[in-house]
Amino acid sequence: MAPYSLLVTRLQKALGVRQYHVASVLCQRAKVAMSHFEPNEYIHYDLLEKNINIVRKRLNRPLTLSEKIVYGHLDDPAGQEIERGKSYLRLRPDRVAMQDATAQMAMLQFISSGLPKVAVPSTIHCDHLIEAQLGGEKDLRRAKDINQEVYNFLATAGAKYGVGFWKPGSGIIHQIILENYAYPGVLLIGTDSHTPNGGGLGGICIGVGGADAVDVMAGIPWELKCPKVIGVKLTGSLSGWTSPKDVILKVAGILTVKGGTGAIVEYHGPGVDSISCTGMATICNMGAEIGATTSVFPYNHRMKKYLSKTGRADIANLADEFKDHLVPDPGCHYDQLIEVNLSELKPHINGPFTPDLAHPVAEVGKVAEKEGWPLDIRVGLIGSCTNSSYEDMGRSAAVAKQALAHGLKCKSQFTITPGSEQIRATIERDGYAQILRDLGGIVLANACGPCIGQWDRKDIKKGEKNTIVTSYNRNFTGRNDANPETHAFVTSPEIVTALAIAGTLKFNPETDYLTGTDGKKFKLEAPDADELPKAEFDPGQDTYQHPPKDSSGQHVDVSPTSQRLQLLEPFDKWDGKDLEDLQILIKVKGKCTTDHISAAGPWLKFRGHLDNISNNLLIGAINIENGKANSVRNAVTQEFGPVPDTARYYKKHGIRWVVIGDENYGEGSSREHAALEPRHLGARAIITKSFARIHETNLKKQGLLPLTFADPADYNKIHPVDKLTIQGLKDFTPGKPLKCIIKHPNGTQETILLNHTFNETQIEWFRAGSALNRMKELQQ
Repeated sequence: MAPYSLLVTRLQKALGVRQYHVASVLCQRAKVAMSHFEPNEYIHYDLLEKNINIVRKRLNRPLTLSEKIVYGHLDDPAGQEIERGKSYLRLRPDRVAMQDATAQMAMLQFISSGLPKVAVPSTIHCDHLIEAQLGGEKDLRRAKDINQEVYNFLATAGAKYGVGFWKPGSGIIHQIILENYAYPGVLLIGTDSHTPNGGGLGGICIGVGGADAVDVMAGIPWELKCPKVIGVKLTGSLSGWTSPKDVILKVAGILTVKGGTGAIVEYHGPGVDSISCTGMATICNMGAEIGATTSVFPYNHRMKKYLSKTGRADIANLADEFKDHLVPDPGCHYDQLIEVNLSELKPHINGPFTPDLAHPVAEVGKVAEKEGWPLDIRVGLIGSCTNSSYEDMGRSAAVAKQALAHGLKCKSQFTITPGSEQIRATIERDGYAQILRDLGGIVLANACGPCIGQWDRKDIKKGEKNTIVTSYNRNFTGRNDANPETHAFVTSPEIVTALAIAGTLKFNPETDYLTGTDGKKFKLEAPDADELPKAEFDPGQDTYQHPPKDSSGQHVDVSPTSQRLQLLEPFDKWDGKDLEDLQILIKVKGKCTTDHISAAGPWLKFRGHLDNISNNLLIGAINIENGKANSVRNAVTQEFGPVPDTARYYKKHGIRWVVIGDENYGEGSSREHAALEPRHLGARAIITKSFARIHETNLKKQGLLPLTFADPADYNKIHPVDKLTIQGLKDFTPGKPLKCIIKHPNGTQETILLNHTFNETQIEWFRAGSALNRMKELQQ
């Protein structure tokens, strides 16, 4: 056996690992640190500029901003094949960010890699495991107690492997990134689907699964299918009740939940300057709901203002020097172009059950009456990673003050989620938090909370039909409170506040009147608030743990009897044969998001324990055979039972199985548990009409076959009682379809073709059993 150090060296050479962070050896015009927390890690605009010039000369055409940043981070800009929508790019991201629910599995995989330290700046953010119940301080104390084992694991793993650790109470990962780590031109990957929030500061910030994060932390070039670019030209300017949130609500209505798949959405045009930096972040954040790889805005004075206010004027000054590389070239080409006139844009509200069902606020009441949606609003919820900026809270407070002046409070329940400790401390200092409390609001912990289902809701019973309005980004069935009858609508924080005061979807604050306690009618005026505080931000409590310089004595313990954490065992390798007589576990009817595949909420506590969390596999998916959730036929016993139990039965008896899915399978969260769980319980393939980008990659990383029908109509040829044989794996090559034989119970057979998007590297993952297995093979 070779010495450990030699194994690491071999791995680095085999995978093209950079052994020194490029910024530390590159001569720059000015050395400016990426963040205050990493004073020796520098922004490398010189390298970005060099790579952009190489690619521009090769392509001989103007470049979009997206292309400049992405191609500017190519591992081999001179030799890389570049074709939008087709070629796979090998990229060198600047940094990695992980939230605590996904960081558990990511760090467990990194530990399995055997590498001593992360190769790029990386951080862990504790935001997903805090349940909203009683209010900020009480909920935070409870979470620290309940999740002590997990927090200790993440803190010690961070210290051991050189990862910065943001403690519970710090705030939501995306707000922390915007305040501290995002900058114009950065390429950042994060283990959360709303990582694109950083596009509000002109960066390409992309949501990925934990296995992708492990690759980057290991110093391996990260693969991304060369994205197409959708241009959104903004003209006019925002005013009145119209907010940045309305831009993405409108765009979501145009593109739908899958219209951005495989593309970066690039905003440009004269209307951009009327949007604050945090407003741009809101728009980019919710771009995840249209399936976009990410979204981005060009560098401008609003970003410079935000950088300066958050203590990063040196970054803004450096960005000024390189501004030509942080905006699109004149005459650049977009694969699709949408134009939105902000002066004509009206306040929108989207939902229920899907974030692309767009309605003007003025019309939603009539639509709700027609559709039978509950008009009374039970709860209004503002905040979340999408809308919890100082400006958002200020505009909501401006609405609240008007109601309070007329003696009114909210008719609906009302909650406020600050995005970070810095935002919480600043809105407390400046009085916004108290105004919102006076209106009847409860200030929750600096965490994701109800947005991701971490909500101990008491005002309704499960199955009770009701309506809530939120300033969140996602509103799938059962997403916020696990109640499939909750009709959730997403809109801006100021509209949520106005609707919570009125208590009904039929209220339009632009035209309708409220009645004060004195009996007089009044109309709410459009809110106005500062985008940034006049004084400096109040940082609040210090919640960051630096990784020590010497971590040789640091230990990371995982108890073998833990119910929260479990060390990973390698998945089995492909046996070199075609997949014969695969049983269909479930044929899914309609929408199947990662929430349907691996539910969040109370299941978040098992994100570090693969076997335990696998008990939620596909419990939200609708079985086409009986129209029910979590009820599938066991092909051996012929009895109907829960999906996870049936999968475990098949695994115990050596029966390999597949899932049949519909359009955009796996949309939503980046959670790789939706890929790990089926692999753990014996799946071999997932066959659908189409996949969401992150989920498709996650499945490949875990050694599964994500396949699509060459003819989408073939979905109708397969029935839950059939068996499938997938042929052609011995000659598995990029671009070549696989053959699928459908064996019906009556003895007849049909043959169809299945497409795939595997490249050579990804085929090696399949053969090895997983991407992590392949990494270990290369160590030997």
